[in-house]
Amino acid sequence: MKRTVIFVCAAIFLAVSACKQRQNNQAADLERKADSLMTLANNFFKPLPAEALNPENPLTPEKVALGKALYYDNRLSLNQTQSCNTCHDLKTFGVDNLPTSPGDNGMPGTRNSPTVLNAALHFLQFWDGRNKDVEEQAGGPVMNPAEMNMPSEAVVMDRLAADGRYVEMFAAAFPEEKNPVTFTNMRNAIGAFERTLLTPARFDKFLAGDRQALTEAELNGLGAFIGTGCTACHNGALLGGNMFQKYPLFGTHKEYTGSDVDDTGRMQVTKNEADRDLYKVPSMRNIAETWPYLHDGSVKELDKTIDIMARAELNKTLTPQQIIDIEAFLKTLTGKVPAEALN
Repeated sequence: MKRTVIFVCAAIFLAVSACKQRQNNQAADLERKADSLMTLANNFFKPLPAEALNPENPLTPEKVALGKALYYDNRLSLNQTQSCNTCHDLKTFGVDNLPTSPGDNGMPGTRNSPTVLNAALHFLQFWDGRNKDVEEQAGGPVMNPAEMNMPSEAVVMDRLAADGRYVEMFAAAFPEEKNPVTFTNMRNAIGAFERTLLTPARFDKFLAGDRQALTEAELNGLGAFIGTGCTACHNGALLGGNMFQKYPLFGTHKEYTGSDVDDTGRMQVTKNEADRDLYKVPSMRNIAETWPYLHDGSVKELDKTIDIMARAELNKTLTPQQIIDIEAFLKTLTGKVPAEALN
């Protein structure tokens, strides 16, 4: 009986030892995979910068506070139904999760409202790149008849100047100016606030050297994202937002989505035939939360969008597992909206 007990104990010990060895081997293999992908990833991507500065619009606490107040103010629209936050809701990652957003008159626009998060780091603003930075962009929707529909800059500023609180806030934000309540300063204040809306994520920890920041499934997705060729457009700190690209390169938008939207992209701005169907490449930051997708918001599902973009831009058909893996990786790009930005 004693020998039997000893034998059983020895067998259990060996089994436990073998299990631990397998776990150690798996952990070592995962670390090697993480090291390899970390080196590869740093060839294509960069961690999100800690700041998004504009030398022409220095940030101050007073200017950011003014910009935040303006960002949430419905008085910037004709019928006082819309604020910047209406279409770029910071509680839902800077979007309204609608295909296209209704304007002050209740009519929907023609393009999907992109997230305002990290937008200050984009090389240009809007899908067609018609504005150079967030300061210039901040004034566009206010005067756009299809959006906030204000009749003139003077009407906007008369509304704001009638509020004593705003008079004080403009004076504090622009102390060197004799008459600081101006449309330009309004834009600069909103732009300053938007420059604080940066959302670092787990992927940044990985790029910085944390091998345990991503799971094995997420590492597989990163490998598939790079190996498939997605990095041709989605690279840099934003994984996009730094170039124009023709969409689609293969097939048609209607074929992939069923959409009947007739949009010529950047050509609407330049009137140049060479710019037909050119769009700013979206950033992949917070992409899992900023649905629906594409310039007309015609696709709600992220996995479907991954499949479409592989076929439309790379002429590749992904396997179901590749799509699952890439989606898992993209979710590591989800950060947190700065708490101080929320209303």
